[in-house]
Amino acid sequence: MSDSGEGAGRAARPVRKDAQRNKEALLDAAASVFVSSGVDAPVRAIAAEAGVGLGTIYRHFPTRADLIIAVYRHQVDACAEAGPSLLASSASPYAALGRWIDLFVDFLATKHGLAAVLQSDSPGFETLHGYFLDRLVPVCTELLQAATTSGEIASDITAYELMRGVGNLCVGAESDPDYDARRLVGLLVAGLRRAG
Repeated sequence: MSDSGEGAGRAARPVRKDAQRNKEALLDAAASVFVSSGVDAPVRAIAAEAGVGLGTIYRHFPTRADLIIAVYRHQVDACAEAGPSLLASSASPYAALGRWIDLFVDFLATKHGLAAVLQSDSPGFETLHGYFLDRLVPVCTELLQAATTSGEIASDITAYELMRGVGNLCVGAESDPDYDARRLVGLLVAGLRRAG
């Protein structure tokens, strides 16, 4: 990166598609390692999982905090972007809601692995909760409204309440290997279904 004024005022070059795919693969690998080994896992383990060198990771993410924030945002974005696709491709809005909640549970597994770090004093972490709400609540709202409009659910639950309930059900999974959060979340989602 140059400190000179050259190029000032020109638009930044768009990221090549293959470079973007590589970065996303790296973030997926980091998320996987964080879930299995914690956020203090060695960077070399992330590099090995991603099939890249250490320099590639440090070039994109100079600090561990940068990597953690990027993983979190990447996971939020993937969950948010899945909502409309599921609504368009699922057999019904209720089925789309159920599939999206499954993805949300997967995201929460990553998020809970990052929870201690997200409480950090690092200024980059402060905006993550707002980002999470801004990206995911509207998607969940759209799915709930579609399922209500189709007559599949008769509930006045808000997206925030549903997401909060799912989050609370997922908390116990961290410390108890016999705790089946996905089953409990499935019961919650089934309880939204209109009888009849």
